[in-house]
Amino acid sequence: MAASTGKSRSREIWALSLPIIGGMTSQNILNLVDTAFVGQLGPAALAGVGLSSFINFVAMAAVTGLSVAVQAIAARRVGEGRLYEAAIPLNGGLMLSLLIGVPISAVLILIAPWLFAKLNPDPEVAAQGVPYLQMRLLSVFALGMNFSFRGYWSAVKRTHLYMGTLIWMHTLNIVLNYCLIFGKFGLPAMGTMGAGLGTTISLCVGTATYFWLARKHASESGFLKRRPSRAELKAQLKLGVPAMAQQLLFAAGFVMLFWIIGQIGTAELAAANVLVNITLVTVLPGMGFGLAAATLAGQALGRKDADDAYRWMWDVFRQSIYLLAPFALAFILIPSVILAPFLKTPELIALAKLPLQLIGATVIGDALGMILMNTLLGVGATRTVLIVAVGMQWMLFLPLAYLLGPVWGLGLNAVWFAMIGYRGIQAGIFVALWRRRDWVRIKL
Repeated sequence: MAASTGKSRSREIWALSLPIIGGMTSQNILNLVDTAFVGQLGPAALAGVGLSSFINFVAMAAVTGLSVAVQAIAARRVGEGRLYEAAIPLNGGLMLSLLIGVPISAVLILIAPWLFAKLNPDPEVAAQGVPYLQMRLLSVFALGMNFSFRGYWSAVKRTHLYMGTLIWMHTLNIVLNYCLIFGKFGLPAMGTMGAGLGTTISLCVGTATYFWLARKHASESGFLKRRPSRAELKAQLKLGVPAMAQQLLFAAGFVMLFWIIGQIGTAELAAANVLVNITLVTVLPGMGFGLAAATLAGQALGRKDADDAYRWMWDVFRQSIYLLAPFALAFILIPSVILAPFLKTPELIALAKLPLQLIGATVIGDALGMILMNTLLGVGATRTVLIVAVGMQWMLFLPLAYLLGPVWGLGLNAVWFAMIGYRGIQAGIFVALWRRRDWVRIKL
């Protein structure tokens, strides 16, 4: 692969990335459609679902980080030519998703009302958010399994299976949410609770679909044929625990950010929820390219070609610019047009306009940081990513956001300036780490 031409490398990047991006884009479409649906119920429902989503994100992080270990180990096995062992880390990821996910769901469902009361002072926000959150929490184990499958399909370059399943799953989710929120086709009108229930049902259906596909396409690689040994599980947890901790603290940081913005006002919290969902239009493709780079670099390391692994990340980043640049221009030039379907008053649109333009101005740099972070995770540098990402978010950004917003009263714009600043510094640190190449010595 090291001797391949630029065109062949570009084709390989797009063949691997596009299905991942397509699947993630369907997730973003789902988020935006749900936001539009819930927005019809009023600002309190929109704010409650937004806060719930990030509390749920914390629960998800405890299991979704397992996919990092699944992808990193499976990609190495493919590069080493040990295809018959490639699904062993997937088996471990599925088992750990169940063992970790079910207890977390049970605890958080019980404490959800108390948690909401602590995070937001508006009782109407809690009344709308708690039922949604409790329904979403039922599916934590299924989400962990879905992410483990994503890691495996990415590692073995069968990302089209991931994309097809997600599109089917998210289409079902949109239909269920529409029916259960508004009471269509004889179903009860459940409001925000219906949105959470529809998502949980679709996730469980998606999990069942992945199992069926893996029985067809991964049996020869050991799917459900052998448990990981104690040493293999230990190695998987050694990679997965820092990744889970990083995602857990990142998610908790967003919950803290929503709490901070909630202290500024409910209107600002509703605007921030929409901004985050719109931001995913560019963040998810960046993650998709990052997962592709992780597979390509991991397989190159399996072949013991560190120079090729280093080049893959930069090749992937260059290709990502073609996709992300149009979004950046749209966010900068027509922010009000983009915001109008989700925010129903001129005041809310005015609140969100400048932050969306700031997002557009920093899309390319943020994509570089996202690609680098996922590539470093894919080559096994999970502890390094944990230290950098958590340190930047919790030691720099969140204290600064609290000072700028609730303490100094500078509003949502100031908080968003701080966010793009910290993300830029983080991307610069990841660039320096990639150039140092300490990750070459990591054994999996």
